[in-house]
Order: sequence, then structure tokens, then C-alpha cells
Amino acid sequence: FRLAMAFAIILLACNYIVGIALGCAMGFWGGVFDLLFQRLIEIWSNVPFLYVIMIIASVVVPNFWTLVIAMVIFGWMGMTWYMRTSTYKEREREYVAAARALGASSIRIVLRHILPNTISIIVTFIPFSIATGVTALTALDYLGFGLPPPTPSWGELLGQGTANLHA
Repeated sequence: FRLAMAFAIILLACNYIVGIALGCAMGFWGGVFDLLFQRLIEIWSNVPFLYVIMIIASVVVPNFWTLVIAMVIFGWMGMTWYMRTSTYKEREREYVAAARALGASSIRIVLRHILPNTISIIVTFIPFSIATGVTALTALDYLGFGLPPPTPSWGELLGQGTANLHA
């Protein structure tokens, strides 16, 4: 449980940091910056995640941090779309126009005005992200592409249980 929850929480934090930062930037500045990152996300989301994990597992023995990095490389895109959409909506509000009129910088507007008003989206997806992290680690361990076998994980225990159904 501790290993799965630590994995899920670290994965959540890393995915949210990248996703929120990039989503807010895409939504706030828009234009060519937004279009460029939209195409990058569309291309990157079509890369088959399981094949990449298989390749990584065949080249190096995956450990906790290798799996976290591999999952972050593919996991930040979901939160990016939600934050981009929410930031687009919030940047057109009156309080953002008032902050601009008062001379606030773009970073200050995003951090002090837009981000606090999009916190409901961030908080709403936290339980689902944790469940996704736990499930992903368990599935990778069960398939043999996760943590090495002596590591006690839910996927390893599930694999041992299905291997010993006759007992």
C-alpha cells in the first residue's frame, strides 16, 4: 500500500506541476504558443505508452524512479487540456482585465488571479489521478514491466495469486 500510494502521489505531483504550468501558459498566451503545444500534445498522445514501457524495461531494469519518470512523460497531458480550457475562460473575466489595467504582470495574473479560480478543477481530479497511478503501477507489475520481482507490490502479489490458483 505504501509503495503504491507513494508512487501515485509523486506521479500526481509531477503530472500536475507540468500539466498546470503548461496548461495555464497555453490558455493565457494562446496564439502560436497554444497551437504549437496542441500539435505536440496530439502527436505525443498517439505514442503507444505500453510499447515504450516495454522498451524501457528491456533496456534497463525498471525501478521506482524510472517508472515515475516514464509515467510523467506520458501523464501530464490530461491536466494540460483541462487547465488550458479553464484558463481560456478565466482570462476573459473582468478581474483579469482589472489586474491588467492596474499593471500586473502576466505571471502575477496567472498565479494570483487565474490559478486560484481554477482550483476546483485541480481538486476534482486528484482522487481520479491517484487511482490511475495505483492502477498503472499494479498493471505494470502484473504484466512484468514494473518493479523487479522481490519488490512487494500489488501487481506482484496479484501475479503470485493467479500463478497459485490451485493452492
